[in-house]
Parts: sequence; C-alpha cells; structure tokens
Amino acid sequence: MFSDPSFWVAVAFVIFIVAIFKPVSRMATGSLDQRADDIRADIEEAERLREEAQELLATYERKQRQAAKDAEEITDHARKEAERMAEHAAETLSNVLARREKMAMERIAQAEAAAVEEVRNAAVDIAVEAATRVLAGTLSANKADAMIDAAIKDLPGKLN
Repeated sequence: MFSDPSFWVAVAFVIFIVAIFKPVSRMATGSLDQRADDIRADIEEAERLREEAQELLATYERKQRQAAKDAEEITDHARKEAERMAEHAAETLSNVLARREKMAMERIAQAEAAAVEEVRNAAVDIAVEAATRVLAGTLSANKADAMIDAAIKDLPGKLN
C-alpha cells in the first residue's frame, strides 16, 4: 500500500485538501461574515432611516396642524377686521350724509331767506312806485314842495 502510487496520490490529495481547506474555509467564512456584517449594517441603516422618516413625518404633521391653526386664526382676524372696517365705513357714511343733509337744509333756509328778502324788496319797490303815482296824481305842486321841505328838515334827525 505504501508502494502503490495511487495511495500516495490519495494521501497527497488529502493533505492538499486539508492544507487548502483552512485558508479556503477562512476566506469563505470571512466572505460570508463580511456579507452578513454588510447586510446587518444595511438593515441598521434602513431602520435608522425609517426612524428619521417617521420623525420627519411627525414634525411635518405638527407643522401642518400649526399652519392650519395659524391660517384659521388669520382668517378669523381678517373677518373681524373686515367687520370692524364695515362698521366704521357705515358710521362714516352716516356722518357724511348727516352733514350733507344739514348743509342742504342750511342752503335751503338761506335760499328761502333770500327769496323772502327779494319778495319784500320787490313789494317795497312796487309800493313806493304805487305811492309815487298816487301822490303824484293827487298832490298839488305847493303841497308836494311843502312835504319835500319837511322831509329835508327831518333828514338829519333820522340819519343819526
């Protein structure tokens, strides 16, 4: 058996396999361990990213709720401001209308007073002209001269 070359080939083959098995198995297990570590790191990274995404989602949901609340507050404030402005505009309008009505009434009163004065002046003018015609037709020249002289005498007393 020791002289048989097949035996020695078999022994050499077994020694070769044993000698190669350790580094090859080390390489294979190292490669598998490395692959397992890479997979574990990827899983941990994925979990970390998922947690970050959940935190970001929660943050954005809070921000969205706050933005909706802020928008509602702004809308309420704008509505109240618009109501206040409408009330102010209505009050201002009523004040302006009251002032214009008062001014119109004053103008009407002035126009009435002017019309009454004009009518009085016209009546006086007509009365004076009528009196002049009547007096001119009924008075004699001597009597008219005497009335003019009396009016001239009374004039200084009436002017003071």
